[in-house]
Amino acid sequence: MDITRKKSVDDVIHQNDEDPGAADEHGGSLRKSLGVWDLIGFGIGIVIGTGIFTLTGVQAKNNAGPAIVISFLIAGAVSLLAALCYAELAAAVPTAGSSYTYAYTTIGEIFAWIIAWDLILEFALGAAVVARGWSGYIAGVFNLPSKWFAEEGSVVNVGAIFITLVLGYVALRGIRESKWVTNGLVAIKVIVCIFVIAVGAFYVKTKNWVPFIPPAQPAKSSGAELTAPLWQFLTGVTPSQYGIAGVLVASAVVFFAYSGFEAVANLGEETKKPARDMPLGLLGTLGICTLLYVGVCLVMTGMVNYRDLSEADAVADVFHQVGVGWAGILIGIAAVAGLSSVILVDIIAMGRIGFALARDGLLPPIFRKVHPSWGTPVLMTALTIATVAILAGFVPISVLAEMVSIGTLFAFVVVSIAVVVLRRTQPDMKRPFRTPLVPFVPILATACCLALMASLAVETWIRFLVWLAIGLLVYFFYGRKHARLATPDLAGELTQEGTVPGSPQ
Repeated sequence: MDITRKKSVDDVIHQNDEDPGAADEHGGSLRKSLGVWDLIGFGIGIVIGTGIFTLTGVQAKNNAGPAIVISFLIAGAVSLLAALCYAELAAAVPTAGSSYTYAYTTIGEIFAWIIAWDLILEFALGAAVVARGWSGYIAGVFNLPSKWFAEEGSVVNVGAIFITLVLGYVALRGIRESKWVTNGLVAIKVIVCIFVIAVGAFYVKTKNWVPFIPPAQPAKSSGAELTAPLWQFLTGVTPSQYGIAGVLVASAVVFFAYSGFEAVANLGEETKKPARDMPLGLLGTLGICTLLYVGVCLVMTGMVNYRDLSEADAVADVFHQVGVGWAGILIGIAAVAGLSSVILVDIIAMGRIGFALARDGLLPPIFRKVHPSWGTPVLMTALTIATVAILAGFVPISVLAEMVSIGTLFAFVVVSIAVVVLRRTQPDMKRPFRTPLVPFVPILATACCLALMASLAVETWIRFLVWLAIGLLVYFFYGRKHARLATPDLAGELTQEGTVPGSPQ
């Protein structure tokens, strides 16, 4: 059995073209009910969340100062390069597996499994990060006990577990129900972001932006070797905060905030017109969110000195600090609604990744089972809910966020490579959207992603490598033997059709 065997693009496109009578046997198909504005709604629903309501305060205070604006612009530019690559593949190969399936058709099964395992990390931890952020905001708005709700001091974060279970139920009930809830929550948080920029601008003091990039200083934390960025550790440079290095570290961490469009790519099979709507959904999400991020960061760091920012509820807290408490309460309530949509979309996306893995035989087939009434991969989604609830209840935000960032960046590297490989191996494949300036844009996207990965902490890399090692054990003990491409009947079927998986058609 070849661990680098590949699926053909044609097989991916037609893998759900089965007769209705076979639905029960194979687990059923996902329902097509999404349009371009639904995709943008899901995208904004996951992108505008902890990145703007929590991570802005954490990273501005500890690494970048007012230059957190530059950090978001760097992360946004890298995301744009990756989004252009995603758009080509998502329009040409609309699938629930997104970058996992793109890797399966280009560089082989073992790499596809690694990226899928990585995506599980991204979405599960992403939902847990936001659930903890949600809990912190609701504690601030309603003055709830920090022992059960706050980021610092809580033994078990009851609030994070509660919201995970509630939104998990919505995700189970169906994509249409999830769409309605998400679009409502998105409307609330976009209005609040505009409100923050418009009202906060009147309280900006330009002296708070000076110096815009605070001078570098040695890191104060204990165990600095493990918390230092990988490139500083490898080169022997003294670990530091602020300065250009701090801006880059913050870019790598807040990159987590842009990971939402990966979830949009996972909704390809549920989109009515993916060739047209997927590129518009991906790029529209990124453009709108970048503008909102930059505006909020400028206002927030202008209203108070970056050293005084809250690490739990930064955006709401700055309004309290300038004496506009009523605005802070309003923002806190809206943040609770906004963060809810992120958790919901993360859970939905992870369910689709598990569905794609089970359909390909890399996970037990029971996880492919689609609920006959709800139209969702019910067992995979339920497992996701349980996992996220446990992580959200017990693991701190800082640890979770960096793990999400490294997972997202790794996925972007694979997608960028896949665009170049498919241009060579499948030159005649129908591409409704084409990434411009290939191979320059994919190569630049890969290089930028690797640079940001090098800015993440050594301990984050260690956790990431341990997670990948566990994934490889699962693959070699189960997935390699049970994969659909390991089935002789399927291999013969593809050969009779004249298509060798992974070869040009």
